[in-house]
Amino acid sequence: MKHLILALTLLWPLTAQASPEFWRNVWPDTDFSKSSVEWIEILSGGPPKDGIPALNDPAMIPVSQKSGLAGREAVVALEPDGASARAYPVRYLMWHEIANDTVGDVPVAVTFCPLCNTAIVFDRRTDAGVLEFGVSGLLRFSDMIMFDRQTESWWQQATGDAIVGELTGAKLRQLPAFLESWDSFVARNPEGLVMDEPAAARAYGTNPYEGYDSSFRPFLYSGDPVPHDIPAMARVIAVGERAWTLERLRDAGRIAEAGVVLTWEAGQASALDTRDLGAGKEVGNVRVRDADGADMVHAVMFAFAFDAFHPDGEWMLAD
Repeated sequence: MKHLILALTLLWPLTAQASPEFWRNVWPDTDFSKSSVEWIEILSGGPPKDGIPALNDPAMIPVSQKSGLAGREAVVALEPDGASARAYPVRYLMWHEIANDTVGDVPVAVTFCPLCNTAIVFDRRTDAGVLEFGVSGLLRFSDMIMFDRQTESWWQQATGDAIVGELTGAKLRQLPAFLESWDSFVARNPEGLVMDEPAAARAYGTNPYEGYDSSFRPFLYSGDPVPHDIPAMARVIAVGERAWTLERLRDAGRIAEAGVVLTWEAGQASALDTRDLGAGKEVGNVRVRDADGADMVHAVMFAFAFDAFHPDGEWMLAD
């Protein structure tokens, strides 16, 4: 834990400003007359705008040519119709948080917020055109705020909502994607593609948030306790306005209710536990499908994040 505290102290010094006036010098092209959130909720996470560099058009290589990934390491899996399945290793997204890519003819943003454990893929097409996203360095409820380079509007990563700027009120379409182990992805997609290591000076394969998912409280979050005595850092599977605890799913193996079928299999290491991404505690591979077997949009996130962004959400607890 001392390593986590030191890392956070160095990387994310606390700065909170409850007025847009503070941000205007850094964001001269953002329309601050439009917003949908309280300014006091927006905090500086420490890194400046683009201090965490998003990736554009990341290089993809065949799965068979990739080496160096541990079998239990987490990847973000995307299996689109009409295009090769793609894996985006969390060891890279941990340090870049956004990858602007094009899959088939669909421009996508593959995103990962370590502080909320939210791995979400968005369609970058909007009524305002195709957007390219960067990392703002700002947080709301401990979740990354993205920005688009076309209008410099701010977007909430956990929900895909534009919350500040010209495009306030717009919403990105989320695509079915999921976290799974590298071994699991390869077994199912031997002809698939995987993001190659970016050409950047980063400690890829190591976790700069060592011990984070064992913390008592999340970083830069002061919300109310999660209902039903669910620990703030417990993982939950969020499907729309409903959430199932990972603990319940792991114990059951399979849950079918509310038109959703959730399954759990061992084999994936937590990326936010040990320094070595492949050696973390078991979190397992989660799949979420509808009654017809089609993958559903969902996110495996920390409980505090679901509660913060879905305060009226339904907790799917065991009877």
